[in-house]
Amino acid sequence: MTTKQAPIASARGLVKTYGRGDTAVHALAGVDVDFGRGELTAIMGPSGSGKSTLMHCMAGLDRTDAGTVVVDGLEVSGMNERRLTKLRRDRLGFVFQAFNLVPTLTALENITLPLDIARRPVDRAHLDTVVQAVGLADRLDHKPAELSGGQQQRVACARALVTRPAVVFADEPTGNLDSQSSAEVLGFLRRSVDELGQSVVMVTHDPTAASYAHRVLFLADGRLVGEVLDPTPDSVLAALTALRPARDAAPVPAPLTAAAVAQPVAR
Repeated sequence: MTTKQAPIASARGLVKTYGRGDTAVHALAGVDVDFGRGELTAIMGPSGSGKSTLMHCMAGLDRTDAGTVVVDGLEVSGMNERRLTKLRRDRLGFVFQAFNLVPTLTALENITLPLDIARRPVDRAHLDTVVQAVGLADRLDHKPAELSGGQQQRVACARALVTRPAVVFADEPTGNLDSQSSAEVLGFLRRSVDELGQSVVMVTHDPTAASYAHRVLFLADGRLVGEVLDPTPDSVLAALTALRPARDAAPVPAPLTAAAVAQPVAR
């Protein structure tokens, strides 16, 4: 899927290095990237390729050494900590591998927690829409210990969406889930885009998870090296396979050549 709208988030010349001298690790080595508005974009790559670092820099969770990050028209890379905190609270949603739910609160209280912290009123109509989309209307009074892993992650997804964020950043959101629960969470994230107009950026190592995206970006050695549009598990796996010899052959990987014309997976 392509879009003619301005991207919801973009980066130019993004550099992030950990350590110094001979031990320096170049997590990001001059990344230029755009994330489509109203799309689900997956980021993939080998361990240490920089995929989580890219997402964390885009979300203002980590400082960059060079380059610019813009999210929903705001330059994140130039913000001080106070403005970053406000941005993350008001304009961004987060879903992580760990559910990060408050065990003493009910599902509903966990979902509305960001609004309570920000002292913002709850939009009941939007809350009802999110709760219906996540399929937890009959579990709102349950505490996390009374929910399955998949249900807990769907609560976390609903919490990320209830503030109407410009973009949701999801870092390995199905990493702790079985295949059925993973499908439930990924289906919800895709529906949040298709039905609610949400923008989602997801880091994953799983080709099946990536197949729920509109577009898959591939990183290697801190560089953006290719993409697959309308992915299937097979087309993503083929791209990952093509990436391995490229990494072995040269310090700077050549762009992937995997075909980006596969049909979307039926949901």
